[in-house]
Amino acid sequence: MPKEYDCIIVGAGPAGLGAGQNASRDKFKTVLLEKMMPGGQIINTDRVENYPGIERVSGVELAEQMRKQTEGFGAEIKNGCQVTGLVRREDDRISVYCDKDEFIGRAVILSPGSDYRKLGVPGEEKFRQAGAGVSYCGTCDAPFFKGRDVVAIGGGNTAVEDTLHLAKFAAKVTLVHRRDQLRATRVLAEEIEAKAAESDSNLIIKYNTIATAIQGEDKVQSVRLKNVKTEQQQDYPCDGVFVFIGMVPNTSFLKGFVELTEKGFVKCDGAYLRTNVPGVFVAGDCRIGAAMQLVTAVSDGVVSAMMMKQYFRDPNWWQREVSDLLQPGGW
Repeated sequence: MPKEYDCIIVGAGPAGLGAGQNASRDKFKTVLLEKMMPGGQIINTDRVENYPGIERVSGVELAEQMRKQTEGFGAEIKNGCQVTGLVRREDDRISVYCDKDEFIGRAVILSPGSDYRKLGVPGEEKFRQAGAGVSYCGTCDAPFFKGRDVVAIGGGNTAVEDTLHLAKFAAKVTLVHRRDQLRATRVLAEEIEAKAAESDSNLIIKYNTIATAIQGEDKVQSVRLKNVKTEQQQDYPCDGVFVFIGMVPNTSFLKGFVELTEKGFVKCDGAYLRTNVPGVFVAGDCRIGAAMQLVTAVSDGVVSAMMMKQYFRDPNWWQREVSDLLQPGGW
């Protein structure tokens, strides 16, 4: 027989755990379905230093603390439970399928997260797992490379913005892009090109260049670069490599159920995090407009759980336009 819940949360990363804490604390029967282990991307992070109120913590430790809190409020967490499909029932509840198991919820919060797009070159995974010099988040990790030489890879808006941020900390930043011009918006491209052209700049841009390997012993010591036009290769010394080539949302199982963008991000309204399916919310890095930060993912989880109460009080709320009259609480 299917198990029935008030709230089913798909994914137990920071967004899912934030939602789970708030939903279960409000005494809603809550379950989190996680395909691996709780924590999401943060369990691969050696040090978290930008989470408000916590000076420094490992990603694994923070994830464990969040898990304990969530279960402490009464939520269930089912590990190794990969969701394969969802169906909205005639009674307006949602069936969620995990292999042969079925869970039925009055509301669902989608928080499967996203994965960083990888280069797929030798050395990338080795130095990522060891925390020895490969990163995918300049905002998160730039302070750890203060006074050091780093290579950034990418050419879009995020790559340019994070590279400019890196330049505030690193001694030298080399931005590597495979084309002869950046894909970022013109205003950003002009900003970083102007910065690189300054006589005392610590920023270098290498066009028509790709990385073919990340090298070193216990930590990153160089990256092998190849010019795509001349085929010339070089081992370029550096202390770290930042990969800024995009995100891949974990939403393939949602095709045909909720509305997705061409790149697979879940469409929603930015205020209440409602999808186009009544009773189904979205939280975290898998949604459009996500800031891709730990604290904002947790915040999304909190918002979705709070808005879920509005839906339970009045299902017609789902169809109403965003308004300050629809906020939780009120006077």
